[in-house]
Amino acid sequence: MKKPKRKTPSAGSKSRRPKKKAPLFTIGYEQAKPAAVLEEIKRAKIDILVDTRAVAASRRPGFSKRQLAAALDQEGIGYIHLQKLGTPAEGREAARSGDLDALWRIYDEHIRTADAQGELGELISLVKSGKRIALLCYCRNPSACHRSRIAAQVKKRAGVRVENLIPPLF
Repeated sequence: MKKPKRKTPSAGSKSRRPKKKAPLFTIGYEQAKPAAVLEEIKRAKIDILVDTRAVAASRRPGFSKRQLAAALDQEGIGYIHLQKLGTPAEGREAARSGDLDALWRIYDEHIRTADAQGELGELISLVKSGKRIALLCYCRNPSACHRSRIAAQVKKRAGVRVENLIPPLF
């Protein structure tokens, strides 16, 4: 009695197994050197870094928009600044003073604005494209940063898991 032949997909056919979705990554640069942040991004094989700061300037060398974009470009990593996903000035002030309740109240109101929703939609499209995306902000601790709120919305709407990258300290 012959065993039935197993069908194997031909070179041009698609496998029935669904393609695994890339996670959404987040990273903060507080208390880290630019080289350490870049190494963490490279280790995670990020395709595009999405800057979620309202103001993409930094007193820390290497983290202002142009410097950061140039360093990423040298490594073949894309850079996009989605400014409207950033925390408004009053939210940044609340964060600096340690008032997380006020930060979340202000940010949760802000993320519902048309501008922020437009950029959130842009981010979700990037994530759904299958590219490996990382959200960048200053805060080292993702649970005390607005990027955790962005990541939660993307997770809910795109069905991806979230991984937080933590670069080594200085």
